[in-house]
Amino acid sequence: MSAESYYKEITDVLGKIHMSQQERIQRAAESMVTAIAAGRRCYLFGSGHSVIPVLDIFPRYGSFTGFFPLYDPRLMWFNVVGPGGARELLWLERREGYTPVFLQSYPLEAGDCMLVFSHGGLNAAPIEVALEAKKKGLTVITVSSHANLSVARPTHSTGKALSDCADIAIDNCVPPEDALVDIGMPERVAAGSTMAAVFIAMSLVAEIGWRLVAKGVKPVTFVSPNVPGVEKDHNERVFDAFSKSLFSRTP
Repeated sequence: MSAESYYKEITDVLGKIHMSQQERIQRAAESMVTAIAAGRRCYLFGSGHSVIPVLDIFPRYGSFTGFFPLYDPRLMWFNVVGPGGARELLWLERREGYTPVFLQSYPLEAGDCMLVFSHGGLNAAPIEVALEAKKKGLTVITVSSHANLSVARPTHSTGKALSDCADIAIDNCVPPEDALVDIGMPERVAAGSTMAAVFIAMSLVAEIGWRLVAKGVKPVTFVSPNVPGVEKDHNERVFDAFSKSLFSRTP
C-alpha cells in the first residue's frame, strides 16, 4: 500500500534528522535564544512551498514572539496558473537581484538571526536572502537537502548553494527528487521536504522555548483557547506584543 510506503519513507527521513542533525539544531536554537533574550529578531524566510514552515512557526498555537516571518506574496503562490500562479513564482525565485530589494523593507541588524528554508537550496531567492543577512552580520541558519548537491550543481552567479551561505546548515535528509513513494513509474510521488522542514521548525520552537524558560525568559506564547485558564484576550496581547516589537528592540 502506498500510504504505508509513505509512512515508512517519511519515518525514515525524520529518524535521520533526529539522529544526524541534533547538534546543528541545538546550535541553531542557542543562537536564536541568544537573539530573542537580547531583544533581537529571528527572521524566517522561504519561497514557494518552503513558506509552509515559516507559516507554521509564527503566529501559530504553541509558538511565541521573537520570530519575524518575512512574507512576500510574489514569492508565494495563491493560484495555479495566471496571476499569483506557480509558474510566475518559479520564474521569479530563480532570478537574481529581487530579494535584496525585498529585504530593504526590513531593518536587519547584527545580532539578529535569519532562518532560511529551501529544499533544493539552489534558487536565487533563498540564497540571496542568506547572503544579504550574512553581509549585515546576522547569524544565518539554513534548512535544505544536502543530498541535492550530489546531483545538481549551483546555478547562482556566486557559485554557492544555500548551505554554503550558512553559519549553521541543517540537512533536511530528504533525497534530491523530494517525492518518496515508488508507484511503478519513473517519477515518484508524495513529497517529503515539507514534513521534514516542519519537523525541524517545530524542533527549533520546542528547544528555543525550553532554553528561554531555563534562562528565566518567559516567552509571550500564542496559545489555543482550548487550554484551561487562558484569558480571553491572551492572544490579543500576543499580537500587541508583536506589534510593539516592530518598532522597538527592547527585550
